[in-house]
Amino acid sequence: MRSVRRLLLAVPVVWLVVSLVFLLIHLVPGDPVLQMLGDGATPADIGALRHAYGLDLPLWQQYLHYWSGVLHGDLGNSIRLHDTVMHLIVARYPYTLVLTLAALVLALLLALPAGILAALQRGRWQDQLLSVASLGGLSVPGLVLGPVLILMISIHLGWLPVSGASGGQRGIEWPYLVLPAFAMGASLAAILTRMVRTAMLEELGQDYIRTARAKGLTETAVVCRHALPNAMVPILTVVGLQFGALLAGAVVTETIFSWPGLGRLVVSAISNRDYALVQGCLLSIGLTYVLVNLMTDAVYAWVNPRMRR
Repeated sequence: MRSVRRLLLAVPVVWLVVSLVFLLIHLVPGDPVLQMLGDGATPADIGALRHAYGLDLPLWQQYLHYWSGVLHGDLGNSIRLHDTVMHLIVARYPYTLVLTLAALVLALLLALPAGILAALQRGRWQDQLLSVASLGGLSVPGLVLGPVLILMISIHLGWLPVSGASGGQRGIEWPYLVLPAFAMGASLAAILTRMVRTAMLEELGQDYIRTARAKGLTETAVVCRHALPNAMVPILTVVGLQFGALLAGAVVTETIFSWPGLGRLVVSAISNRDYALVQGCLLSIGLTYVLVNLMTDAVYAWVNPRMRR
């Protein structure tokens, strides 16, 4: 019931986001038809193309037609790419999803052991070193880290490819995924490291931890079986919220690394005033964020059985 209630509450949020995007992009100066046909187009050609895409209708009618199409699974057609928005999203969405999940997994693989170690070595040099490293990760945005990684790792050392997702038509290849995933996940890893440290310090000071140690359990069992599951609840909350930040950061990262995902598609659609494509991409990103938050609720109960009640 809780998940159903959260899903129902998310519906007006998605509606508000898409509606604001619809209004704002129509307020941006510029005519997509003129931009596509050029200055030499005749008024008849301009009028015919504008009528073909429904751009000659009043704004409120365009809004109603758009939502009518959404409810029937039709997101419209791209003015610039001459293809359906649904087909373009289906083709690009897996790339953004794989990149975002890779960045999230990389952030967790770095943050969990680092945060646990910092908590166990509180006040020692390991803790101080990890604190400085996490502060550095927070201070360097992906907009800066991406070009630095390209210059150092790809161009200077030649270890990994500079851009793209594969060397041919074979889909995503992992060497192309490493740098953009690290550029996206570094700041999240820094945030999660501090969260893991704080949550673990709180749990390690509880009475049940002292009882577990008094029973003769090893430190590994105390940390992994008792402290960590209880500390994961606030950490999972941050992961669910930061997933949206990763999706937003994919716009910048995909542009830097020429990654063929939704981020680059949105940038291209905005520059071309491709209304339907912008709205469709943002609708898919918003729905993904809602589904991730619902999955986070389910993971709560799996990690910590007390949350089931």
